[in-house]
Amino acid sequence: MFRMMMIALLWAIPSLAQQKEIARIWATYDSSSVAELYSSTRIGLTVKYADSSERRTAGLLGGDIRWNQVQVQTPHGDVRNGVLQFSRNAARPDNYKLRLQVTFSDRPGKPFETDLQLPYLTGIRFRHYADSLKRGIHFYLNVEGIYNSGKIYPLDTTRIRFNADQGKILGQDLLIPLTDSTTQIIHVTAVYRGDAAIRAESDIPVKILPDDESLIIQNPDDVFRPAKKKKKRQ
Repeated sequence: MFRMMMIALLWAIPSLAQQKEIARIWATYDSSSVAELYSSTRIGLTVKYADSSERRTAGLLGGDIRWNQVQVQTPHGDVRNGVLQFSRNAARPDNYKLRLQVTFSDRPGKPFETDLQLPYLTGIRFRHYADSLKRGIHFYLNVEGIYNSGKIYPLDTTRIRFNADQGKILGQDLLIPLTDSTTQIIHVTAVYRGDAAIRAESDIPVKILPDDESLIIQNPDDVFRPAKKKKKRQ
């Protein structure tokens, strides 16, 4: 029995000696997962050893470290098979930087820590589809979010709160009644629900002159008729 234990120990010593020391671990997220808007993304880990060699996890990074050999824990979410589900509200106080605790199956009881920086909103802006508002017609308030990742996405009322000094806000539409003949400009404010310091303002002119009805085609057949040439003055 003692001899068998010694043989097993002798076999184990070389494998322990060959285990390389981990110098650093860093994490990345899948930039195509739209983590700016959604609370789920694939992640990848890059492991750098003391001898400057590197290994990566399978999946997103296409490496040879299988996810069943890695355990990742974070107080703001859950990681399973290389997919991170995170709480956006919980991550907000830390500016969407998640602290990850990584443990490898060949190094039990020896966790490593690293950070994962997720994309976050840096500003918002109005991007109107029309240059003026018509009375009695809904005017869509298009707001775009600008993220630290360099990406820009449209935002809706789940993330933006609107205010206007005239007219009515109906969802994400601005409406001024036909009976209002005095308002010329409406001042609109958009505020990010997650941070009131992130806001945008816009002055929207109200259309004063009526549409030129002479440009409206009354008969569909007129579309295919050549335009009449104007007579030259003698």
